[in-house]
This record gives sequence, C-alpha cells and structure tokens, in this order.
Amino acid sequence: DVQLQASGGGLVQPGGSLRLSCATSGFIFDDYAIAWFRQAPGKEREGVACVGSSGERTYYADSVKGRFTISRDNAKNTVYLQMNSLKPEDTAVYYCAAGQLLSIAVSEYDYWGQGTLVTVSS
Repeated sequence: DVQLQASGGGLVQPGGSLRLSCATSGFIFDDYAIAWFRQAPGKEREGVACVGSSGERTYYADSVKGRFTISRDNAKNTVYLQMNSLKPEDTAVYYCAAGQLLSIAVSEYDYWGQGTLVTVSS
C-alpha cells in the first residue's frame, strides 16, 4: 500500500514557524518528486512547493517564496516543509503528494496523503 502521512500541523501565531513532515512508504521514494499542497475553506487546492527526486531542485509558489523551505531525506523516505513568518492567509489543510514531474499542479500527482491542519491566528 502506498502511504503518505503528513504531520506537524497546529495552531501558531502570526510570524511564527511550523515544520511539517511527510513520511512515505509503499513506493520507490527516490523516483518521485514530492510536493506540498494546501486547501483553505471554500478555496481550491493549490500547490505550495515541490522538490525533485534527488532533492537538488525545488520550486515554490510566489505566495510562500522566501518564507517556506521544502527538503527531503531519501534515507528516511520523508519530506519536510519548514514554514516561517506565517501569516493568517497560510491557514489551510496541508497535503503532501508524490508524482513523476517537478510541478505544483494538482493533476501531476499520483499519490496523496491525508492532510494536516495549520491555523495561523492570534
């Protein structure tokens, strides 16, 4: 079974930080790009960041560039999203997904995990 398990969400004040983790199993991790997506209430799911299979290439949505950092540990089959300088508009359920291409388009991803809720509020 393919599994992607996102964790690390929670309540944080504006300006604060959180680190999300995505632990995976059931597929050849080294062969896949991994991305983080988010979905706020009443909005469509949007791509946040992605990292290539080797970890050398990354891509970020403009809304998070300079604040979020995606990384991966291929020895642990895990991807991380370090989120700094969080804003209320970052509030959403965050999902990780695995796909063949380095992209933040929802349609490019084959495997999805359940989400973890991030709430940015004072």
